[in-house]
Order: sequence, then structure tokens, then C-alpha cells
Amino acid sequence: MAAQTVRETDGKNWGEAFRAVRVLLADPTDTVQVFRVMRALNGGTSAKNYRRLLQTAEGGRIAYKREELVEKLTNRAYLAQFAPGTVGAAYRAFLEKTGFSADGLEAVSREVERDNDEEHPHAWMGRRERDIHDIWHVLTGYQADDPLGELCLVAFSYAQSKGLGWAFIAMAGYLKSFGEENGAIARAAVREGYAHGRAAKWLHAEDVDTLFAEPLEDARKRLNILPPVEYRRAQALFAQPQATSSVAKAALAA
Repeated sequence: MAAQTVRETDGKNWGEAFRAVRVLLADPTDTVQVFRVMRALNGGTSAKNYRRLLQTAEGGRIAYKREELVEKLTNRAYLAQFAPGTVGAAYRAFLEKTGFSADGLEAVSREVERDNDEEHPHAWMGRRERDIHDIWHVLTGYQADDPLGELCLVAFSYAQSKGLGWAFIAMAGYLKSFGEENGAIARAAVREGYAHGRAAKWLHAEDVDTLFAEPLEDARKRLNILPPVEYRRAQALFAQPQATSSVAKAALAA
């Protein structure tokens, strides 16, 4: 097969982004809209992160291997090898609990990005960024089956990747919470997610094999991923009857 090329631009399509986020706010389970926001606003992000990856200690080797993580993360035999207490075991439990899957996310992304299998380093980096999303749920403690947890991870992801699409979704959910009785505590959790993303080591350069074999708490300590105190406080509040917030409802449920 002849090598294909990808061209990423820094152009932003704000009209598409606003249309997509409006639909997303109305239906947080419509993950297709997340990828539409990313397509509209994240141009150039994967290219920048790929260049940053090459500057890290392990990045050159990871880029040279250019593994497709979706294949690894959907391989039951691969996931079964990790001992209890490890990141890999926690990811395995995450899949069992939520019913989510890396290939499910891939399928949704293909509805928007028809060329996301391009043989180009920047396209590969974009796929890697997509596939590590649920690993970050495990590492951070922000639950994927909880809209507020998803929104907190969106804020965390913006701090890590600098992709404007993440910021746009986080801010849309954040602003929607004003005027809600419990909006303030949810906003505190989202701000905490962003702060934790800034404080943590840059996670794009983590080798998945090594990371999955590491005890979860050791990995969190090494990567400086702090406990989600505000998020847990919000969870406890929202678990009470009548305690709701539109910031949670506005989050994506990827």
C-alpha cells in the first residue's frame, strides 16, 4: 500500500464546534459530538504532541514502534496477564464494569474522522490520544459512567494535551452550571481536574506495557496524579436525593 499523508491545520471551525456542543449538552451520551468538536478545534494538536513525544526519554522508541493501542486494549489475553492491584487489572475491571471498549470508541470516531487510519505519524498520535482516554479514567479516578467524572477528565485532558476542543467542552459544561443549586461544588471538581492535569507528569509518553504492569497506587504517585478530593465530595453530594447539577448533565459520556 502506498504511504498516505495527513495534513493538520491550526484552523478552527467555531460554527461546527458550537453546533456539536449544543447537541452534546442536550444529549450527553452522543459521543459523536465530542469528536466533531475535536475535529473543529483540535487541528494541529496531535502534531504538536507528537513532536513533544519525540523529545521525551521513551518517546522515540514508542514512536518508532507505532503500536495501535486499540488492538492491544481489546485483546483479552493481553489484559488477563496483569496481576491484581496493577494498572492493567484496574483497566480490565473498568471495561467489565462500564461495558466500554477501545474499539467502541474507535467506531464512534470513524463516524466523524473517515481518514483516521492514515499512515502518518500525526494521525497515529491522534489515535493514540483517543485510545489512552479510558486509561486516564483509571489513573485519575474520574468515573467514565458518571457525567461529572467525564467532565473532570475533559478538563484534565485539556491541561495535558492543550487541545482547544477539550477546553471548549469543559467550559460549556462549566458555564451551564451557573444558577444551579449545586453548581458550585461541581465547578470546583472541574477546576480540580484541570489543576491535576497541570500537576501530573505528561502522560502521553507513558509506555502502556510498563504502565499496566505497575501497581496502580505506585503509578499515581510516580505520575503525580493527585486524589480527586473535590470530585468525590461532589459525588457524595449528588448521591443524596434531589441533589443534581446541570454541570454533570452537560458532560459528555464517552
